[in-house]
Amino acid sequence: MSAEGGTRAVVAALLANTFIAVTKFGAWLLTGASSMLAEAIHSVADAGNQALLLVGGKRARREATPEHPFGYGRERYIFAFIVSIVLFSIGGLFALYEAYHKFHEIQEGKPNGLLEGQWWWVPLAVLGAAIVAESFSFRTAIHESNKSRGKQSWGKFIRSAKSPELPVILLEDLAALIGLVFALAGVGLTLITRNGYFDVIGTAMIGLLLVSVAITLAIETKSLLLGEAASVDAVDRIETALAGTSGVQRVIHMKTLHLGPEEVLVAAKIAVSNTESAAGVAQTIDRAEVNIRVAEPMVTALYLEPDIYDANYQPAARPDRPGPAGH
Repeated sequence: MSAEGGTRAVVAALLANTFIAVTKFGAWLLTGASSMLAEAIHSVADAGNQALLLVGGKRARREATPEHPFGYGRERYIFAFIVSIVLFSIGGLFALYEAYHKFHEIQEGKPNGLLEGQWWWVPLAVLGAAIVAESFSFRTAIHESNKSRGKQSWGKFIRSAKSPELPVILLEDLAALIGLVFALAGVGLTLITRNGYFDVIGTAMIGLLLVSVAITLAIETKSLLLGEAASVDAVDRIETALAGTSGVQRVIHMKTLHLGPEEVLVAAKIAVSNTESAAGVAQTIDRAEVNIRVAEPMVTALYLEPDIYDANYQPAARPDRPGPAGH
């Protein structure tokens, strides 16, 4: 997944949510509808999140330093995790609080501006325009995701994607569209029935939706922060390139780790001939490195350890960890 495609989706979402937030705040000021305030805060949180993703992408491009020799690629994961926290707290919890607050206002008999004011039509117009704007943002995210999704289902794509921007934008835009439907239903039913509790229900549904999406994002981003291996296809390409290198008898074992969305570390133990000279082993390793980087350009850090394979070797068992499959 290219960083450029993710950036396009993030920028499109940022522009859409900034416009939508302004119009929603205007509608809330004119009518006092709680679902409009919840949606306005939701859009502000989304716009802030997109700004965070852009900052994370920029910081991830910094050059490696002695203190961080593998670079700053994981900055994108860190900022994506912050996004999930912002969405949970500012978006979801605020909407639930607003529903609770509005519920008590209705019980206390306070006037409802949505029902009594002349601007009753404004939330409907704003929500309709927001649905159109959000749909364009969602369409951009889908278009960019399809370039790398392949034949994967959307659920699998979100779970397996190593680049956090597109899954975040996809879930945010989907939540935004569903939230707009909840808000439209709450406001519409309130106007039709003259019952303000429908506005409260719509606001609460928005809050629950955002909390659910935030938890999903946090779980997926946490896995990336802990460190995930390269995809199955990438591992297959690396192993094939390594095993096909002249002088490599077999791959004894190999581990991969994403240092960032487009950066992979590979550490492998390879079997070489027990009659090979040191110079010959060094040449074999050089050839293997070239083949691996051609087969998988995302490999930015590569460590190969030559060894003599012995199928009968049985390492001594250790209580703290199992031994390797071969020597």
